[in-house]
Amino acid sequence: MINKLNFHMMRHIKAIEMGGVLMRIASFSLISWLGPASPFLFVWLLNTCDAIILSWCAILKRDTAYTVLNVFWIFVGIVGIVRAGGVLH
Repeated sequence: MINKLNFHMMRHIKAIEMGGVLMRIASFSLISWLGPASPFLFVWLLNTCDAIILSWCAILKRDTAYTVLNVFWIFVGIVGIVRAGGVLH
């Protein structure tokens, strides 16, 4: 199953990466445009999803620097989700 997913990812990696990048741009654009009125939970969910996508692509491409960067963003996103959800203050 994972091999089939990885094969599909590699066949379409440029489009999938572009989708992840556009998701990241959208999440930060919302914060820039709306400021404190931003839907922070949505922004963090979107940002974490794009970090997962971009991490997976970087791992498949064996790009260590981008793997580290995007795995870091996954952890930042988890903290953001927890804080935006009101679990952590």
